[in-house]
Amino acid sequence: MSRCFSLTQRRKGAKKDTFYYFLWLDVFMFKNLFDFPQLNSKIWLLAFGRLLSQVGTGFTLFYAPIFFVNEVGLSATSVGIALGSASISGVLGRFLAGSLADSPVWGRKKTLLISAAVSALADVFLALTFDFPTLVFGNLLMGFGIGLYWPATEAMVADLTTDSQRNEAFAICRLSDSLGLGIGVVLGGILIATSTNYRLLFAIDGISFIAFFAVIYFFIVETFTSVISPHTSAQGWLIAFQDKRLMVYVLANILFTTYIAQIQSTLPLYFKNFVSNNGFSPTIISALFTYHIILATLLQLPIARWLNSFSRINALKFSLLSWGIGFIFVFMTGFLQFYPLVWAIIALGILAIATISYTPSASSLVVEIAPVSLRGIYIAINSQCWAIGYLIGPPLGGWALDQSGEFAHNFWLFCTLSIGIGIFILSYLQRLLNISTNN
Repeated sequence: MSRCFSLTQRRKGAKKDTFYYFLWLDVFMFKNLFDFPQLNSKIWLLAFGRLLSQVGTGFTLFYAPIFFVNEVGLSATSVGIALGSASISGVLGRFLAGSLADSPVWGRKKTLLISAAVSALADVFLALTFDFPTLVFGNLLMGFGIGLYWPATEAMVADLTTDSQRNEAFAICRLSDSLGLGIGVVLGGILIATSTNYRLLFAIDGISFIAFFAVIYFFIVETFTSVISPHTSAQGWLIAFQDKRLMVYVLANILFTTYIAQIQSTLPLYFKNFVSNNGFSPTIISALFTYHIILATLLQLPIARWLNSFSRINALKFSLLSWGIGFIFVFMTGFLQFYPLVWAIIALGILAIATISYTPSASSLVVEIAPVSLRGIYIAINSQCWAIGYLIGPPLGGWALDQSGEFAHNFWLFCTLSIGIGIFILSYLQRLLNISTNN
């Protein structure tokens, strides 16, 4: 009897311990979701401006490929090429932004204002697109505007933070991006479901860039402080390109940005045209990507804080493994004939974790490598990886979807295998960073 009583007590104790464990876990997650870090007020203003801009982007991000293929009548390959053309002008925009952001005459703020104006003009052409040349021109303008945007805004975040704050500050800005995208995707889905007017999405995107211009102009002050540098702008670019650590990192970063391009340009069309039972409807696709963005928003800050306990390289390796697992579930969504929606939900959940574990860690790593006087240039080179990734990703994905159904399914397995290349590159980069630190 005593043994039975003792066993019962132990079981009650175990249940009690389990209860307190999950209670602690809930409190921890709640605290990490809502206990925002103490940051410069300018970071919050910048984050709000980015949210407004991303609301408009969310209207078009996942619906543009569907619209131009299924409504305008262009092939998936030509749409992929047009979307990828934005990266060509984006390269020019990023080179220019790196020099402008580090210039006492221009600085971060003026560069952001030019970016918003060019992006708004690009939406005018995209809203009026009826053929391939107009689509390419609109994307070239949009790519140039985005190219100007990223180096300036990332440099501004770096200016306003210390090393210990930087990962969470970048996470807050990415959280604003995700929240804005989520709002835009939801509203865009509602608009498409009620009016099927895809062109209106681009008009709303243009208005959001105008709103972003207003926030920057009236509420954001210049953060660039002139640093005496022994180098001209051309010498600064040369120093950056000769930094072996940065160049090795660029190789890995191109892989990450190519993956993100697949989510935004290839995956919506894959869900629409290659999933069993005639594909997912636009409403379901909207709901799936809304869930993806909301999950990324909720987990952005907790994941960033958790990854603070690891090195930047290990955080990026964790992201790569998450990408690989996510792509496997994307393959299962289209290849398996049962419960495709379940596999899609799992896939987009894992891919959300992959994305949010990558973005703050990558930005923080580049800032750590960069000399203060060349911060804008180093961040511009980091941003070039996005241009190259989007130059490779949409055409590659569009070409894969124009092949047989079997090839389209296996494309995601090829993406999974490619993470081995990324892990090898990151391991080599870790060796270079250790050598640099020891010296």
